[in-house]
Amino acid sequence: MQTSFIVTFIGDDRPGLVEQLSSAIERCGGNWHESHLSQLGGKFAGLVLVSLPEDAAETLQETLKALASSGISVRVTPASAGAASGEGRRISLAVLGPDRPGIVREISRALAAEQVNVIDMESEVSSAPMSGEPMFQADILAEIPQSASMDVLADALDAIAEHMTLEIDLGAS
Repeated sequence: MQTSFIVTFIGDDRPGLVEQLSSAIERCGGNWHESHLSQLGGKFAGLVLVSLPEDAAETLQETLKALASSGISVRVTPASAGAASGEGRRISLAVLGPDRPGIVREISRALAAEQVNVIDMESEVSSAPMSGEPMFQADILAEIPQSASMDVLADALDAIAEHMTLEIDLGAS
C-alpha cells in the first residue's frame, strides 16, 4: 500500500540541492509527483508531494531530517486523503501597482470575507521600466463558493484597488 507526504524544505541556494533531496526520496522508494520550488532571498525553498510504500514512511522522515547536516531544513507531513472541495468556481486575480505594505493583507482579507480559497499565488516586486519605482505584481488562482457573490467580491477588490492605487483584474478561470 502507498502513502503520500508533503515534503517542505528550505536551504541556502546552491547547485545540487534539488538533486540531494530527490536522491534521498528515491533511496527510500519514494516517487516525486508534484512540486513548487522557488529561490527567495538567497534561499531555495519548496513543497514536494511524494508517495512511497507505507512501510518506508519512517525511513523517509529519518533520511530527509538527516539532510540538516548539509544545511537543508526539512519537514515531512502526511498528505490529506481528501482533496479540496472542488464545489466552487475557479477565479483568477492579476494584481499590479506600486509596492507598499498591506497589499497582500488587504486582498486576502477581501477573499476570506467571501470564503474564497486561495489555490495558488505567485508574487514579486520588480522595478518599473521608466521610473524604477518598486512595483508589486501577483497572480492568484482561487476558488469561490457557488453561494458567494462575484459582485460583492468585485466591489471589495475595486475599493482596495482605488485606495491602494492598484490594478486588480478579476476573472473566471
